[in-house]
Amino acid sequence: RKYRDLKKLPSQTKRQRTWRTRKDAFEEVWPEVTELLERDETIEAKTIFEYLSRQHPERYQEGELVVHRKGSTRAFGPGRPELPERYRKTGQPVICGGSMETGSYLLVGTDQAMRDTFGSTMHGSGRTMSRAQAKRSVRGEQLQKEMEKRGILVKAVSMSGLAEEAGFAYKPISDVVETVERAGITKKVAELRPIGNIKG
Repeated sequence: RKYRDLKKLPSQTKRQRTWRTRKDAFEEVWPEVTELLERDETIEAKTIFEYLSRQHPERYQEGELVVHRKGSTRAFGPGRPELPERYRKTGQPVICGGSMETGSYLLVGTDQAMRDTFGSTMHGSGRTMSRAQAKRSVRGEQLQKEMEKRGILVKAVSMSGLAEEAGFAYKPISDVVETVERAGITKKVAELRPIGNIKG
């Protein structure tokens, strides 16, 4: 009733909020960054930062960076002092999850990952469909039986939750791992095959 009386949608009644707690470090160079992105949509963040370092050396200098990884994981190469002693010879171990049907991979970080991706790689195969789509495509009970026939035991709190995680809802893990290995970001160590899953 409140919004009907105001003759406004809820989103139209909200105050403008600002989430910034400090000045935008790129405020003065957004036009340049926008131009770079318009010229090449596939340009990498590191290329933009290198450009800014050359054009504005007084503001954007090489130095210590904080890397926030979302949708990726750390993949430091061999010899890095940040790694525990046991991994310094080989590089950062990385477990890359596929799906509960396809399994996962154990990978290791590389020097090239340090140069190209700030020591990062993907953390999993990634979904090809939403959880809701997956639930519409298969019943959990059916999926559980099919997996058990293939020797994969499954325990789940709910069958709809199990359906959300169906293997076909994810990209093929072997293809994704092959891509990052070809890019030189990580190296394959072992393929892990599922024999049991617990879905909370």
